[in-house]
Amino acid sequence: MLPVDPKGVLERLKEFQKIVRAQVMKSRASASLHEVNRATSADTIYQIDTVVEPLLEAFCEEWAKKTPLVLIAEGIEGPDGREGIKTFPHGIREQDAEIRVIVDPIDGTRGIMYDKRPAWALAGVAPNLGAMTTLRDIEVAVMTELPTTKMGQADVLWATKGHGAHGVRVDLTNADESPLRLSPSQSSGIDHGFATISNFFPGTKVMASELMEHLVSHLIGKADVTKATVFDDQYISTGGQFYELIVGHDRFNADLRPLFYRAQKQPEGLCCHPYDCATLLIAEEAGVIVTNGEGKPLNGPLDVTTGIAWVAYANDTLRRRIEPLVTDYLRDVRAI
Repeated sequence: MLPVDPKGVLERLKEFQKIVRAQVMKSRASASLHEVNRATSADTIYQIDTVVEPLLEAFCEEWAKKTPLVLIAEGIEGPDGREGIKTFPHGIREQDAEIRVIVDPIDGTRGIMYDKRPAWALAGVAPNLGAMTTLRDIEVAVMTELPTTKMGQADVLWATKGHGAHGVRVDLTNADESPLRLSPSQSSGIDHGFATISNFFPGTKVMASELMEHLVSHLIGKADVTKATVFDDQYISTGGQFYELIVGHDRFNADLRPLFYRAQKQPEGLCCHPYDCATLLIAEEAGVIVTNGEGKPLNGPLDVTTGIAWVAYANDTLRRRIEPLVTDYLRDVRAI
C-alpha cells in the first residue's frame, strides 16, 4: 500500500504531464525533433525526447523534498551507473525511498516527432518494494495525450487501484474540461472492428501477420478479399493502444514481439518494456483484460529493459474466443 496520499500522487502526476504536454506543443515547430540524439539498451533517444528530460529531473527533485523516491525511466542513469533508475533526493539509498515512479514522458515518439499522430505521457506509482516491485504493485497511474499541431483537444485518463478509471477531454485553447466516457467494446467478435497484432518494425512482421491470418480464419472464416471485415491500426504507442481499447475503439490488441523473437531463435530486439505499460492499471480499472500472451495476468519488473509481451481484450467474451487461438499458435511455433 502506498505510504503517501494517493490523491496527492494523482494530482502531482497530472500536473507534471500537463507541463510535458505544454513543452511538447511548444517544441513541435522544430524541424530537428526526429534526429537521433543517442541510443540506449532500451530504445533510440530522439531529439524530441530530450526536451522533456530536464522536466522529469526537476519534477522528481521537487517531489523528493517531501517524498523520497526511485525513478524508473528510459534515458536516465543513476550515480552507480545503472541505466534507467535513479534515486531522489540525490544521494539517498534506494531502500530508503518511499515510492517507485515509473515514467515514459513520451510514449509514441515516432508518431509525434513527425506530427503524424498524438503520443502519450505515462506514469505509474507503486510503494517501494525494492527490486521485486512489479507492474501489479502500481496503485496510481495517469496518462495524458500529447497532441499533434492540428488538434484542439487532448485527453487525460487516470486510475487509483480499486476505484475505477476516469478521464476528461481538455480544450487546449481555454483548458476547459469535459467528462470522457471510458467504455471498452462489448462486441463478441472482431468482424467489422479493429483488431491488431503489433507489426511496427522489420524482424517480426511475418509472424505477426501469420497470427492475424490465423485468428481471422478461425473467427470469421476464409478471408473474402473483396471485403474488409477486420481492420488493423498500427499505433506505435503502447499507451495509445491501451487507450483505443479503453474508449471502445478497438476490440483486441497484442504486442508479442519478445515471443516472436524467441520463436525465431533471435536475440531479443526492440520491443515493449515495463515503462511502456506504466498505465496498465488504467486499462484494467476500465475493464480491459490484459494478459502476458500465455493466459496469465500481465506483469513485469519496474525497469527499462525487460521485454514485455502482452495481449489485451476489450471484454471476457472476446478473450474466451481469441485466447485459445493465440496460445495454440504460439505453442505451434514454440514461442511458449
